[in-house]
Amino acid sequence: MQIAIVLYDRFTALDAVGPYETLGRLPDAETVFVAERTGPVRTDTGNLALTADRTLAEVPSPDIVVVPGGPGQTPQMTNGALLDWIRAADATSTWTTSVCTGSLLLAAAGLLEGRRATSHWLALDELRRFGAEPTGERVVTDGKYVTAAGVSSGIDMGLALVGRISGEFVAQAVQLGIEYDPQPPYDAGAPQKAPADVVELMRSQSRFILGQEPTT
Repeated sequence: MQIAIVLYDRFTALDAVGPYETLGRLPDAETVFVAERTGPVRTDTGNLALTADRTLAEVPSPDIVVVPGGPGQTPQMTNGALLDWIRAADATSTWTTSVCTGSLLLAAAGLLEGRRATSHWLALDELRRFGAEPTGERVVTDGKYVTAAGVSSGIDMGLALVGRISGEFVAQAVQLGIEYDPQPPYDAGAPQKAPADVVELMRSQSRFILGQEPTT
């Protein structure tokens, strides 16, 4: 089983690493980081890079496609080379997945029309522009499409998919192996739970304002 995790400039690190640490532990799985060009690809902070060992063209038919999100997603919405690859890979994939605003790239490729999907809570309304049905659930499965909400939910998505592919025992072993036992010090991980002033701060800094096309 080949798992292709897409990289592009200014993706969010955990969006890619969460699925890597979960899906990448499937028995007999090969995980490859792919991009338009091989070499280091910088994350949204600029302080970290992951290495794309293969180009998109070199990985035409992965079994699982993982598309992360991040600030760099915005310019990729009109990147024909990436969107064409997503469509072509999806034509033969067993599972096509995303984390955070990576679902907007799946939507831009025309894959989520009429489907339920999720994204970062600040970006949910953007899904409607592409005919998808946004939901605030943490992980959404619609057919072979599995979308995860913001950033950390990529870990949940990966574990859920491990369970579907290899069964609960393997998924639980992976969860225990990475000691994924969340006990956050604050209960502010969703807009419904966070203090109103914190929610407003996040909204004020968002690149998704009033449903308009993001520009930054």
